[in-house]
Amino acid sequence: MEEMIVSVIVPAYNCAPFIAQALDSALIQDVPLEIIVINDCSTDGLDSIMARYQTCPQIRYIKNETNLGVAETRNRGVRLAQGKYIAFLDADDYWEAGKLKKQIRLLEEKNAVICSTARELMNPDGTLTGYIIPVKTEFTFRDLRLQNQINCSSVLIKTEVAREFPMQHDDSHEDYLMWLRILEKYKKGYAINEPLLKYRITNTGKSGNKWHSAKMTYRTYRYMGYGFFRTALYFTVYALHGAKKYFRWFLK
Repeated sequence: MEEMIVSVIVPAYNCAPFIAQALDSALIQDVPLEIIVINDCSTDGLDSIMARYQTCPQIRYIKNETNLGVAETRNRGVRLAQGKYIAFLDADDYWEAGKLKKQIRLLEEKNAVICSTARELMNPDGTLTGYIIPVKTEFTFRDLRLQNQINCSSVLIKTEVAREFPMQHDDSHEDYLMWLRILEKYKKGYAINEPLLKYRITNTGKSGNKWHSAKMTYRTYRYMGYGFFRTALYFTVYALHGAKKYFRWFLK
């Protein structure tokens, strides 16, 4: 049996219309993997969708007894993971073929702990927009503090590091907080500037409402231990970067 390389963590909450596309995109990755799907008390018939995959040996389907929220649900998946690397994949996103192999190659070449990719935005109905958000191929803690270029569904990270820095504080951008803490210690991350992630834009997700997202970004800086004035400075720069990033998108 091949050694397990990647554990794909899929938090699942009321995502029945989308999750099959996400899982199928993980199953076509040409690396040995397991997919850990964790149902966080969905009420939309997710079980019937997952029944299609009950004979798939790569997929482990787990149910939370109570609603834990996305941060702790991902943490539970990380604790259960058997792979050398963790890949996060939200149930309404999907990957291009070859994503994981490219990221593993880069992490091992650079002896790094975290890698992300560029992404292409898609509409709520799944149609691709052609709008690509690029990434810097190398980034530091200082870079990330001013602009979060890491989308959670694009990440590949060493399992030991994901366990060292679990996600916390669902009232903030819990993934951004995790990346900041990792880069504060490990200094540098890497990215592949190809849209290997297809990212669904919705109004219901944590980042869909921009005012709500801004408040969570502010809380993220405060959870990092920054005072009011330092937080205000970082938040202002972050907001300017965000406005520039999505300007063309909002003009569509």
